Amino acid sequence: MGGKKVPLLLFAFIVFLILAAEFVNGWTDAPNAIATVVATKALKPRTAVVLAVTGNILGAFYGQAVAQTIGTEIVRPDAINLVTLGAALIGIVVWATAASWFGIPTSESHALLAGLAGAGLATAGPAALLLSGWKKIFLGLVISVLFGAIGGFSLVWVLKFFSADWSPRKTNRIFNTLQIVAAAGMAFSHGSNDGQKFIGLFTLTLVLSGFLPVFQVQPWVVLLCSVVMGAGTSVGGWRIIEKVGSKMVKLEPDQGLAAQTAAAASILFASSLGVPLSTTHTITTAIMGAGTTRGLSAVNWGVAKELVLAWVFTFPVCGLIGYLTAWILTGLF
Repeated sequence: MGGKKVPLLLFAFIVFLILAAEFVNGWTDAPNAIATVVATKALKPRTAVVLAVTGNILGAFYGQAVAQTIGTEIVRPDAINLVTLGAALIGIVVWATAASWFGIPTSESHALLAGLAGAGLATAGPAALLLSGWKKIFLGLVISVLFGAIGGFSLVWVLKFFSADWSPRKTNRIFNTLQIVAAAGMAFSHGSNDGQKFIGLFTLTLVLSGFLPVFQVQPWVVLLCSVVMGAGTSVGGWRIIEKVGSKMVKLEPDQGLAAQTAAAASILFASSLGVPLSTTHTITTAIMGAGTTRGLSAVNWGVAKELVLAWVFTFPVCGLIGYLTAWILTGLF
């Protein structure tokens, strides 16, 4: 399966793009893991960032199923080349960076998948796409939206039932403590899914460049990608944290705990199946679900609409960027 040896400079450039995309993912996507714990004041912002960095790094070592899906089941490895991967990555970095400027949490997962599809179509046509992987992507959409929203909504009522006789002070103390645990789980789950996506892409690059004979994730790749993602997370992503954690819904401790728990469980479930999903979609829909337990008016639907529109445009925009970039680069090189 290994490809022919390629110029070292081209290989280095693609690796740089992968790590840049991983950094941007940590910067713009991982803050979703701590948005609720910051909004409810369970943790101070800087402490929450340290928790997110640690969780993301550890989560990247959780299995290899998602990496296998990204590297072998989305596009046919034998039908693409480094130009395809480079074009897809350029789309991710451009789209995610632009959206982060406005504080909008985009899905780097969907940006990656759309970019790969667009670039693959440009270089190899429809035959480059693999149905098995795209079925998993559809399943990921179902898990992220339905499991997140329904889980967040249901867990709030479960927590209310068990805490009905507690005093407000006891309720806040226990739920804030549990939120820290849930935030750690959310960060870990993010690393287990989003971190693995770029690990899979890095491994595919090694195969296409002839450095690996078959697709086999290397421990040093996991370590490198996880550290870079952690570095991106340390930047903070404060605009995204504010928008998701407080502007969309004014979260109470029970809502924050329910949203984080539902999202983390959904993401870990998907990761165990090798299903790449959007952690952004999962946590935001979980927050919406938790928020609606206090009535529909508890959710700022203007902000929610803004987020949903960003999700909707991610696939076509990144797909088009990937297609055009691959078409241009293929013509040049």
